[in-house]
Amino acid sequence: MAESKYESKICAIQAPIAQVYAVLSNFKNFERVKEFMPKDKIQEIDIEEDIVRIKVDGLGQKIDIRIIDRIHNDTIKFGLDNLPGITANFWIQLKEAAPADTRIKLTLKADIPMMFKLMLDKKIQEGLDQAVMMLTQFPYTQWANI
Repeated sequence: MAESKYESKICAIQAPIAQVYAVLSNFKNFERVKEFMPKDKIQEIDIEEDIVRIKVDGLGQKIDIRIIDRIHNDTIKFGLDNLPGITANFWIQLKEAAPADTRIKLTLKADIPMMFKLMLDKKIQEGLDQAVMMLTQFPYTQWANI
């Protein structure tokens, strides 16, 4: 096993940090985007406030994404369970650049078997960058006030 750390690019969200944090720190808010998830890759998804159970094509089992820590208006830490042969966690970091300008970055730490690391490095990095871009598209000001 080799511990690897991956960081997304830093992106801007045009919303106050409190609204971004309020949306991202509660998985129930992701019910709104469930229908847009790729059905050819995601077979099942169950969403609760602190945990998402997702069955991804090709894995044959559900992966748990669990919120394990929250630092108000700063960081949301997640644990990943049931990943075959991989131990991992990730976090979302938020920084306020201006009153309605929040910066976001995703970081993933994973223990990956060496035989898979070279195959997965590029895909993991691309996935983080795509995920952070997707997170910039949410209508935070609307969702935080509902």
